[in-house]
Amino acid sequence: MYRAFLIKYAEIGIKGKNRFIFENMLRDRIKGALDGVEGEFYVVKEPGRIYVEAKSDFDYDETIEALQRVFGVWAICPTMMIEDKSWDNIAAHVVQYVDQAYAEKHFTFKAECKRSDKGYPMTSPEICAETGAVLLARFPGLSVDVHDPQERIYVEVRGNAAYVYSKMIPGPGGMPVGCSGKAMLLLSGGIDSPVAGYMIARRGVTIEAVYFHAPPYTSERAKQKVIELAELISRYTGPIRLNIVNFTDIQLYIYDKCPHDELTIIMRRYMMRIAEALAEKSGCHGLVTGESIGQVASQTMQSLAATNAVCELPVYRPLIAFDKQDIVDIAEKIGTYETSIQPFEDCCTIFVAKHPVTKPNGNIIAKHEGNLREEIDQMVKTALETAEMVEVTP
Repeated sequence: MYRAFLIKYAEIGIKGKNRFIFENMLRDRIKGALDGVEGEFYVVKEPGRIYVEAKSDFDYDETIEALQRVFGVWAICPTMMIEDKSWDNIAAHVVQYVDQAYAEKHFTFKAECKRSDKGYPMTSPEICAETGAVLLARFPGLSVDVHDPQERIYVEVRGNAAYVYSKMIPGPGGMPVGCSGKAMLLLSGGIDSPVAGYMIARRGVTIEAVYFHAPPYTSERAKQKVIELAELISRYTGPIRLNIVNFTDIQLYIYDKCPHDELTIIMRRYMMRIAEALAEKSGCHGLVTGESIGQVASQTMQSLAATNAVCELPVYRPLIAFDKQDIVDIAEKIGTYETSIQPFEDCCTIFVAKHPVTKPNGNIIAKHEGNLREEIDQMVKTALETAEMVEVTP
């Protein structure tokens, strides 16, 4: 029955004169998402609407799943497309639609009709009245309730065709990826950072990522785990460039030269410095982390201020006020949770002090970093020059 899908968007609809830019981006993201789906599709943009029309046989469930991963899509409406717009033909298809879409024909409904084709001989109210009359005559178990109906039957008469639909499948919402700039995600093998990447991309940000690898303390399997997480995120964001930085020498040097209760903060500050250097090289507008206030010692207000102090680019923390369970819920929804909890070591957890400082003083931290001045700059340079780059795709 369904040969087309009406794509509804939310925030894009309140944009001003540049609204068409966001609509075009959303259309292009939809096209990209459907490239991997069996079948031939035509994505057409009309005023206030985007339609996906199937030009060949296709897998319905696979198509819905692909569309549900496109940021900017608020709802997906499987739609009966009617090319012959004569009223008798539309009426027949409305009856066919309800007959096939609802096994039980005992519910209240409201007909909601829109005529964007101003040359059509019937007005929108007339189409609504006739739609209701046709359905009441055909299905005695139906009744009209214009205030609180159990179902809404939509009929739209547009320039190229008429459309009938009633189901709305939720999309991910947000804004199409690419409309809000680019950011560098600090991606670990944990639960939080993949969710942070998902959340920032949902606001239209293109994602690049950096992972800090510490062999032999972190294994190749730990690295592969992060690549797998990037692949899972890329189902929503599109291809991700993943920078894999060897951080072992820097970690060992910090461990040897700095107070152990400050290890996590100082290591984190050097991760931020390296991530920022990669971000500037790639034209990113900020850094993204999965930090949440108070979750661990390195995520207190004072610790976050100490890590922010080494960055000139803004640091975005989309999970900053989330409880852990909130983050886990999203991880489960987007499919990263099971991979994140695999028990492979993370470079952030290898050299953790027994009693890490929770309220670091930025001036004292900077003073202790002076112990590193002899070799740290060259180590950072080497880490940047030897970084491995992996192009990750869904």
